[in-house]
Amino acid sequence: MIAGANVAWYAARAGGLVALVLLTLATLAGILPAGRAQSTRWPRFAVEDVHRYLGLLTGSFISLHVGVLLLDSFLPFSIAQLVVPGLSSYRPLPTALGVVGAELLLALALTNRFRSRLPYRFWRRAHYANFAVWILALTHGITAGTDSDTAWALALYVACGAAVAGATVWRARTAFAAVRTKPGKALLRREPA
Repeated sequence: MIAGANVAWYAARAGGLVALVLLTLATLAGILPAGRAQSTRWPRFAVEDVHRYLGLLTGSFISLHVGVLLLDSFLPFSIAQLVVPGLSSYRPLPTALGVVGAELLLALALTNRFRSRLPYRFWRRAHYANFAVWILALTHGITAGTDSDTAWALALYVACGAAVAGATVWRARTAFAAVRTKPGKALLRREPA
């Protein structure tokens, strides 16, 4: 351990980076089955369970990230600064992006908790907000993170971005191909009468 190092700051940074990686994995675990990607080793229910647990772990590490920032003596944050976007004096816009992303993730966790009581169509559409959460988290990490200028952090951000972008493109292509091949569901232009 580094002598005199601010342990809270290191823990907050580590919690944030681990939360981003877990959020990326949870996002991938949600995109791939939605595109009907199947594995002979992992049945669909198992992938859904992994997706759910990755989401819970993500929330836990975001809580660690935020909770440890309250304890940090080098750059103290108040509870208000951590829950109200834009109040932080430390990189206000990037910090606000993280606050909004975390709060949106909390709202999505509530929709997941009450999924059985919500109309499926509403839940499914609300679930697409996870892309916004992921984009906000990635942008928050890049712009507010103190490690963003290091090669290893840049590689981590690029890997997370490439993985989700690639999976999203694959998912969009499979969805478009499925719609094109189903009778009555084809995307056709309406012919003039």
